[in-house]
Amino acid sequence: MIQMSALSYRSRQAKNPIEEEDRVADMLARQGKKVIKLNRGDPAVYFKTPDYVIDAYKRALDSGKTHYTDPVGVPELRQAVADRYKRLYGLETNAGKVIVTQGVSEALLMLNFTLINRGDKGILFRPYYPIYIPYLRIFGGGTVMERYAEGNCWNVDTDSLERSLKKHAKSKRVKYMMITNPNNPTGTVLSRSTLEEVVNLANEYDLLLISDEIYDELVFNKAKFTSICQVAQGISYAILNGASKNFDATGFRLGFILMPGEHKNSEAIREALKRYATMRLSANAPGQYALAEAMNNEKEHKKAIGAMVKELESRVNFTTKRVNESRFMHAVVPKGAFYIFPRVDFSRLALRNDRTFVDELLREEQVQITRGSGFGDEGHVRIVSLAPKEILESAINRIDSFCRRHER
Repeated sequence: MIQMSALSYRSRQAKNPIEEEDRVADMLARQGKKVIKLNRGDPAVYFKTPDYVIDAYKRALDSGKTHYTDPVGVPELRQAVADRYKRLYGLETNAGKVIVTQGVSEALLMLNFTLINRGDKGILFRPYYPIYIPYLRIFGGGTVMERYAEGNCWNVDTDSLERSLKKHAKSKRVKYMMITNPNNPTGTVLSRSTLEEVVNLANEYDLLLISDEIYDELVFNKAKFTSICQVAQGISYAILNGASKNFDATGFRLGFILMPGEHKNSEAIREALKRYATMRLSANAPGQYALAEAMNNEKEHKKAIGAMVKELESRVNFTTKRVNESRFMHAVVPKGAFYIFPRVDFSRLALRNDRTFVDELLREEQVQITRGSGFGDEGHVRIVSLAPKEILESAINRIDSFCRRHER
């Protein structure tokens, strides 16, 4: 048996709170209990991947596109990404500024591999997507932790951010600042004015700004999405996106890094990322050709994304309303993605914390959600609102029943 002392420091950073209750859920399923799984943001489980995307994949397979590709991605997909950003956001860029990855997760890994030495830091905002932290730590990096302010509809607290930047400016160890927009887990869509403030601060302190925009077309409740490329002037920045959410193709495992700027650091970072890409040979070959074709199929994509967003808005608003009818929870109304991040009123409950809440809820009511502390924000839980309303209704009823049973 391998002893813990034989494992590397990096291996001890590997964890994902979104899936930490899976063993319990699997055990319950083996006992014949039906678990309502609201922990994973996987739209393809509830929204069939559109036929035009599937058909493009089949054509790629039928034409023999099952070989290794250019490590940085097939030219067709890289150009399709450039064209998409021109079409949606007016960005003038080209295929040479795009690096195809195996999902946004690999994009994050590649960026940290490229940028972080032991003792370097990244600025993250709490609550954050859980793997942001381990991908920094496995390279010996640390965090400067800022906040999305719940009292201000989960917007960036730019005053606090400016104070942090001033504090750390002399160290020269802060390598990047990362935002998530629309946000996972809160569903916030950052305003253009907020983004402009963030860009100005990144510019002033000469920081690479990374914007995870994987949900950029999943926006509703009259919100307007602004891509960082629409406001970034003079700074080095990177956009992360992919197939998983907008194209409802999570299993394709395709993402990309777009670094469109001409800042002095951008070319060096792009070239380092390309060298890293050669180490893993290539991303999913047929998926790349399929995603390129899907991105270029504007007519079918508009139909599919329009129907999906309309239904997501309905399900998210339904769940948020039901959550806010409970005396035990309160959630800010989301405007993008498909998550709800309610604060649990533990003063009313005989439960210690959100970890206990999530674990006992699964065991007693067979509802699987995720603890907010896994996203860096204790006292909250994340609920994925992708399931049909009848499933969501049952889940919220069970959560409320669970709370009443554990009321002080």
